[in-house]
Amino acid sequence: MKPLEGKVAIVTGAGRPKGIGRATALRFADHGAHVVVTDLCKKYEGDWASYGVGDDFAALEKLAQEIEARGVKGLAVAVDVTDRNQIATCVERAREELGGVDVLFNNAGTGIGCGPLITMTELQWKMSFDVNVTGMFHFCQLVLPLMMERGGGVIVNTASLAGLGASEMMAGYIASKFAVVGLTKAIAAEFGQFGIRCNCVCPGMVMTDMGDAEYEFHAGMEGTSVEEAKAHMASGAALKRGCTADEVADVVAFLAGPASGYLTGVALPVAGGMPFGL
Repeated sequence: MKPLEGKVAIVTGAGRPKGIGRATALRFADHGAHVVVTDLCKKYEGDWASYGVGDDFAALEKLAQEIEARGVKGLAVAVDVTDRNQIATCVERAREELGGVDVLFNNAGTGIGCGPLITMTELQWKMSFDVNVTGMFHFCQLVLPLMMERGGGVIVNTASLAGLGASEMMAGYIASKFAVVGLTKAIAAEFGQFGIRCNCVCPGMVMTDMGDAEYEFHAGMEGTSVEEAKAHMASGAALKRGCTADEVADVVAFLAGPASGYLTGVALPVAGGMPFGL
């Protein structure tokens, strides 16, 4: 048997072409799981417009087709994680159409919350927590009863190396990722008695769409080119290179599967030996 044979998994933030969510959804499918893939499939308007746009739902449906080509079921659901009703609809569809939920990978996130603390707006601070933490809380709260009904389950959350240490010019983002680590440990402590494990991955610099934006941010701060910023940041890792989405996906699949059956409450750095923070 494959390690996730017959399991049902939800992966949030799966729509980005180079993203950790997409890579992990495909890895779950390769390991035998039926996979629900979600992402923001709309554009923000007004004050939030400059903070990012949604993915095309057609691309999310194509990912579901790629999952089904691996011999398992795939389901695409548009979800804005700042909307609890959309999250509830997604979880209910997983229950009705696939039978329940065994694995939840809370990967949706935003890099909002970087920049000088003194000029950070309340909207930037709020959105960082709404996307990175509160959406994760709602997904967990709605999925946990289904896992309890099934006698157990696994939750993996995407935190960050920025959830384990501190650095300048990232106050909102860092605070939200520390909250993810705390939520992970709290769920592990409370729900272990029901056979539910909860861990989080803490990636460093990953070569994804969001990672590209972070490279550009640091290049702007340092007055260098993006390539120079990449090289400088890679030099801080013991492995002297950035991480790929597939490498993070391998770690998430390990945490979701039986090989990590006695691991819970762990915040696992996936950072190539990059030290970070104070």
